[in-house]
Amino acid sequence: MLRSKENGSRLQTVSLRVIILSMDAQFNPDKQHTLKQAVNISGTGLHTGIMVDMTLRPANPGYGYQFQRIDLAGRPLIKADCDLVTDTSRGTTLEDNGAKVSTVEHILAALVGMGVDNCLIELNGPEIPIIDGSSEPFVEIIDEAGLEEQDAAKSWYSIDNNITHYDEKKRVEMMAMPSLEYKVTTLIDFNSPVLGTQHAGLKSIILLRAGILIMRS
Repeated sequence: MLRSKENGSRLQTVSLRVIILSMDAQFNPDKQHTLKQAVNISGTGLHTGIMVDMTLRPANPGYGYQFQRIDLAGRPLIKADCDLVTDTSRGTTLEDNGAKVSTVEHILAALVGMGVDNCLIELNGPEIPIIDGSSEPFVEIIDEAGLEEQDAAKSWYSIDNNITHYDEKKRVEMMAMPSLEYKVTTLIDFNSPVLGTQHAGLKSIILLRAGILIMRS
């Protein structure tokens, strides 16, 4: 975002408008997209401390997101599927075919926010590199690779009724409601006079890059 001491908020708004206009002019949200070319990044896993090399590769329509542990025998694949989540204690861990990969949330957020539907994510270790703790480094390498529109329509899912889920142990409630647009509202109460209650909202997926992906966990 653009900032200035005199009028930072105004320049922020201008930069957001530029991003929106650019994506509207060049990006067809009803088509699937992949990367134009492979791109690499390396770094240390936050929880394992292991140095990992990661490569994002183009993939065919309908492939989705799949992780491949190229350091293991058979180079097993792990789909980015909620049914394969085995741990969410300090990050999101996926496990399948005798292999697992952890701290996947930042790279997946970057792919979604940048409009990538199909991507093979190769890595030679058990955890995605943390880099600076945000999705921004991944956004930058996706920018470097570029997007390629594919000859396949994107599948959209819609709901007719509210869907609610409540985790009593973690005291987390989630609700999905019918809407003509993609919107997310979150609220967290730390039950602390210091941290208090915090909330954030996303009114359009287009704003994910400018408002959310740069944030550090």
